[in-house]
Amino acid sequence: MAQTRLKLVSGDGAEATSPRRRLIEVDRLTKTYRTRDGDVPSLKPIDLAIREGEFVAVVGPSGCGKSTLLKLMAGLIPPTSGEIRIDGKPVKEPPDDVGIVFQSPVLLAWRTVIRNVMMPVEVRRLDRETHLARARKLIATAGLEGFENKYPWQLSGGMQQRTAICRALVHDPKIVLMDEPFGALDAMTRERMNLELQRIHHETQKTITLITHSIPEAVFLADRVVVMTERPGSIAAIYDVPLGRPRSLEMMGDPAFIALSQKIREHFYAQGHLD
Repeated sequence: MAQTRLKLVSGDGAEATSPRRRLIEVDRLTKTYRTRDGDVPSLKPIDLAIREGEFVAVVGPSGCGKSTLLKLMAGLIPPTSGEIRIDGKPVKEPPDDVGIVFQSPVLLAWRTVIRNVMMPVEVRRLDRETHLARARKLIATAGLEGFENKYPWQLSGGMQQRTAICRALVHDPKIVLMDEPFGALDAMTRERMNLELQRIHHETQKTITLITHSIPEAVFLADRVVVMTERPGSIAAIYDVPLGRPRSLEMMGDPAFIALSQKIREHFYAQGHLD
């Protein structure tokens, strides 16, 4: 199986040689929250570039600003300073070319699977028939065929999250942002969802950024792993993942997988945090 070279990239976000263009550019980004008790710095200046079609995972201790970084990329909150560009355009509001998956599926209980998936189409007033065909194809890809008319309470946790992923993809965004989407699932379901997400990424070639507390999950799924420091968060290191694709769960026993996981874990030991 072909493998890429393990490489530590400096915290300035410099990227490995690749013909793929930069799709997301984070330039000297900072975020400070204003509270009645004073300013709370969340992110120190961050520089990061994510290439088209790349799967990037972000790991770091609780409260380090991982979710804040994702919200900034999604245009849900404004930066204190610096800039995020998608396709060269500054992000000032939620871009049309971004889909978001949260930790909770956030499905509407009174809507069926197909109607939950179609919700972004209705909100954006897109062509229904074209996107309905796409929704059905996504549902089949996610292994939910036959459950189109089921309600969220009739689905398992993993099936609900797959529905949320389909909803994020239905308007065909270039980018999918995922904030700890499998954190509430049991270990076995989480492993199945990791395999499912890998397959969806392979078939759609979307650019995916995943926030996770799980080092093994980050290494298993990502092309690169971004390691953040404790709050106020900054980038401690960026690692290429030296594993070919597709990846099986057995790969978690591969020496390269173990070595990279341990190298990432050492950052948290150094900061006084454990995975």
